[in-house]
Amino acid sequence: MQTLLAQFAQLAPALQTLIGLVVLGLVAFAVDWLLKLVLVRLAAPFLDPRSKIADRAVARLAKVIPLLIVSRGIQLVPFVPTDLDVMIVAVARCCIVLAVAMAISKGLDYLDELYRRRPEARARPIKGYLQVLKIVVYCAAAILGIAVLIDQSPLLLLSGLGAMAAVLMLVFKDTILSLVASVQLSSNDMLRVGDWIEMPGMNADGDVIDIALHTVKVQNFDKTITTIPTHKLISDSFRNWRGMQESGGRRIKRSLQIDQNAIRFLSDEEVADLQRFRVLQPYLAAKNAEVEDWNARELSGDINPVNARRFTNIGMFRAYVTQWLKAFPALHDSMTLMVRQLPPTSEGLPLEIYCFTGTTNWAEYEAIQADIFDHLIAILPEFDLRLFQQPSGLDFATLASNTAAARRADAPQA
Repeated sequence: MQTLLAQFAQLAPALQTLIGLVVLGLVAFAVDWLLKLVLVRLAAPFLDPRSKIADRAVARLAKVIPLLIVSRGIQLVPFVPTDLDVMIVAVARCCIVLAVAMAISKGLDYLDELYRRRPEARARPIKGYLQVLKIVVYCAAAILGIAVLIDQSPLLLLSGLGAMAAVLMLVFKDTILSLVASVQLSSNDMLRVGDWIEMPGMNADGDVIDIALHTVKVQNFDKTITTIPTHKLISDSFRNWRGMQESGGRRIKRSLQIDQNAIRFLSDEEVADLQRFRVLQPYLAAKNAEVEDWNARELSGDINPVNARRFTNIGMFRAYVTQWLKAFPALHDSMTLMVRQLPPTSEGLPLEIYCFTGTTNWAEYEAIQADIFDHLIAILPEFDLRLFQQPSGLDFATLASNTAAARRADAPQA
């Protein structure tokens, strides 16, 4: 060993420096490799087997030891120029600060992963808050790293930041807005992962899949992803369908446009014929008694039918729809159900069906709604009613054909 040291001492100074740097680098590399092989394996039983983030945090933290070896061992390398020695030590210490910051960042990621396993994580995500902590950690690491590189106190840099406050406010404007928005969204329970939201101004209509500090990701129903700045959810309006999903029922609100020319009174024979509708029988029994009692009391021998209360086909159809919907099994039995008339328009008399399905599943909801209106449209002629529909080309062609046939029929025979 002494012979090797003596031979090493006889080498040129530059060669001694080069050999010393190479040996120092090999030692640091070997220690790093051993730490990964030994330390991480020894720590494995104490780490979470369901997560790889904890392994990465330990691996990042293990980088500190080789960097310490470099910063301390450079003093043992002979004939190293003072400037190079200072620079290597400063860079190694700066890398130590960065390695610790990255390890803390991975630790925060692991904390978020642990929290997301809890049932309340969907209602109150903490990812935005952890991202703020990451920004603080990396800002602190940047200040310490710069202080180490320039060999100055970090307090000196912090005192200079006061003059840069306006610039920092401008640079971190979106971050500050997003932080405030994240706090408001979380504290007011306005948004959760899994909520169906609708925000036409941002072309978003789908499920929230991620809530971060700066952005909220929404997977639309066509499987595209819309990224919304978090502060937009506070400054602009959006619709959250969570209340509908939690209620267990989804609203049907659609109208039938009844042709007003088809509305008329019913004769006694037609009213009696409506007894064939089973759902109308209780209604007819009660309503008949009410109308007969009113007519007997109010008419006082007046036999003019214009003064009597009479049934109309639209009123009977409205009663039929109400009773039929009450008996329809797919509707929610504890939510609002009504059939009402809206103000008449040039396109007919709107008869609105307002009710709630017993499911919030989209496909099932559409099928129930279609079944209801299939039946109602098909049953309309039984009440001598018809839907209003704008004339089409076929209607004009049929009219022209009928007019021509009538003219030929009325023309004198030769």
